[in-house]
Amino acid sequence: MRICVVGAGNVGMLMAAEFAARGHEVAVVTSRPREWSRTVDVLAPDGDVLSTGELACVTADLAEGAAGARYVFVTYPVYLFGRLCAELAPLVEPGQRVCFVPGADAEFFCAGLLEAGAVVCGLQRVHSVARIAERGRSVFELGRKPSLQVAAIPSSETAEVAGELADLFRMPATCLGSYLAMTLTPSNPVLHTSRIRTMFSDWGPGVSYPENHLFYEGWDDAASEALLAADAEVQAVCAALPELDLSGVRPLTEHYESPDVPSMTRKISSIPAFAGLRSPMRETEAGRWVPDFSSRYFSADFAYGLKAIRDVAAAAGVATPALDDIWGWYVAAARPERELEGVPETRDGLLDLYR
Repeated sequence: MRICVVGAGNVGMLMAAEFAARGHEVAVVTSRPREWSRTVDVLAPDGDVLSTGELACVTADLAEGAAGARYVFVTYPVYLFGRLCAELAPLVEPGQRVCFVPGADAEFFCAGLLEAGAVVCGLQRVHSVARIAERGRSVFELGRKPSLQVAAIPSSETAEVAGELADLFRMPATCLGSYLAMTLTPSNPVLHTSRIRTMFSDWGPGVSYPENHLFYEGWDDAASEALLAADAEVQAVCAALPELDLSGVRPLTEHYESPDVPSMTRKISSIPAFAGLRSPMRETEAGRWVPDFSSRYFSADFAYGLKAIRDVAAAAGVATPALDDIWGWYVAAARPERELEGVPETRDGLLDLYR
């Protein structure tokens, strides 16, 4: 199968290498093609080579990469979806699959793709934790998820897409009942934002810190309390939309098998795949540390992911004081120049979009 992977970050690089190692014809679209080798190693956490993939093409030209591909996998951050979809819409062929990894919020940008006859699909979460070892040459696979959760627009294509993705990723795939389940999944837009809100609760102009905090290993009860409150509000939104099958939006208490604050803190702070990951901070000239508002944790998880959940909640008539608190802190601290637009403003509008 010919496959195009757009974006050469951690997950995109891992996907491209894995697919190529399994014999697929893989094209990578990246802004820095000269940094890439035609062969990419997939490494175990200890550095042993698990597999090596030989790429068919590494290019900065989206048209070249997407031409003839059965799947175009998009691994860009959500704030680039709009520009990419506008560039891709004139290039797609009827029936071509455009798969967003992860897929949250993609539906708000894909009208042109759907009009051109493409199938828009997405994964609820990435298939594996990944980290680049050497850009364009090797990437660590740090923990595969047990299964994929897949949704597609039009929904009639979901079962076929799930079967194809199960074969490509070599892991089980289940169908989500609605693409909205992708957008409401309380992953990074709730997980990251809850931690950041509490980590920087004392931040203001002139405030700095002596070090860059460990993001997960330093997880504390305040972050867990904010997370559980936000997660409960997401579940309330799901309950308020019984016309849509949102059963695929699992509570984080189930996902992490942690029903209360102490157990959630223990769980998240001890996940091996997250060991050593630092916070979205930058070092100042004085050797101190401050929040890095240009990080994807802010520009994607707050301005798009969290914003989408709040907007869907508002359209569904659900109050979200915990999410509102996190959002209010972000707007005051980061003063964002861009944020998600286009979410239906009424309940009927939501139902029309996702039915």
